[in-house]
Amino acid sequence: MHRRRLLAAAAATLAAPAFPALATVPKPYSWDLSPPFAPRDAFVAWMQENRGEDPLFLRERWERFQAMVANHDLVDDRNKRAFLMTPREAFVPKGERARSYDHAFLDIGFGVTISGPHLVGRMTSALDVARGHKVLEIGTGSGYQSAYLSNLTDQVWTIEIVRPLAERTRGIYDALIADGYSEYRSITSKNADGYYGWEEAAPFDKIIVTCGVDHIPPPLLAQLKTGGTMIIPIGPFGAQHVLKVTKEAAEDGSARVARSDIYGGKIVPFVPFTKLEGDKIAGVHSL
Repeated sequence: MHRRRLLAAAAATLAAPAFPALATVPKPYSWDLSPPFAPRDAFVAWMQENRGEDPLFLRERWERFQAMVANHDLVDDRNKRAFLMTPREAFVPKGERARSYDHAFLDIGFGVTISGPHLVGRMTSALDVARGHKVLEIGTGSGYQSAYLSNLTDQVWTIEIVRPLAERTRGIYDALIADGYSEYRSITSKNADGYYGWEEAAPFDKIIVTCGVDHIPPPLLAQLKTGGTMIIPIGPFGAQHVLKVTKEAAEDGSARVARSDIYGGKIVPFVPFTKLEGDKIAGVHSL
């Protein structure tokens, strides 16, 4: 049966666009559960049997997967599995759902977007998350990135600055959990200014930032473990470079930071890293 019914009424009360909740998942989630990567028909059949998902979206997901592998946006089996196991269409508003697997940013309301699949795959692959890692995401947005991460580790924290968006996305997670996507229980979320991280949950093995800023926020660097990795878009508005930042131990016991560009210098525009003043969003974080 195609899984096209609306999210639970609790999420609808948040004035969200109509998102699809998925019918009860046929088989319980397991870290050993993995679809075949090829051929397409085997992938679609496995996902229908084990996850109960819509074959239309499954075919589109597999086609995008092939393009991402060819473009080196998915470079290891962990990330290939995580991408294939995450129903991106469940996090895209109704008006954009037909474009769920387009190579494009999509509007999700509140002045923000869901990043295209290639960018999400490239950034997450570069983060190199393994099961058991503590991961912090700054900029929950649609919820898709955290959902992807929850197929890599069972410890995900995510922060969204826009309160109604944070509430809407939490409703999406909870509706999907009720439908059998138990992996999303590993996602802990809150509404806050992500610049200051999540001190009470720190330190983190990995941090991923999904909004652009002109510097590395010192609180996030402080909450990153020595030996940890942060993926962050750095640069002026609309002209960021996506950097892989590693925090390493120097010989004198201090920490040093190494940076590399995961796109080899290509500019990638992101929405700005906004800030809170009291309970209002007011401007952006900048030096």
